Amino acid sequence: MLKRQKTKTGAVKVTFALPLDQTPEAVSVAGDFNGWDPLATPLKKRSNGTRSASIEIEQGTTVQFKYLADGGHWFTETDTDVSDEGNSVIAA
Repeated sequence: MLKRQKTKTGAVKVTFALPLDQTPEAVSVAGDFNGWDPLATPLKKRSNGTRSASIEIEQGTTVQFKYLADGGHWFTETDTDVSDEGNSVIAA
């Protein structure tokens, strides 16, 4: 699940969230916003039953990303378009 929210600076805050019952192990999000570094943006357990992480990107930017679960399992966001490379795509 993705949530987009404009910030006071004009950027867009994007929150990546996954239900804990679907992702019992550690998960991170990697994309062109963090150099595809799977350690840069881990999703943290929240008290609301999700794992989530937020980033800020410039309005009008298109971002490609994937999730990485423990064991090296890459997967895409189900609520987004998928690029030719097989990555999830969002536009801010």
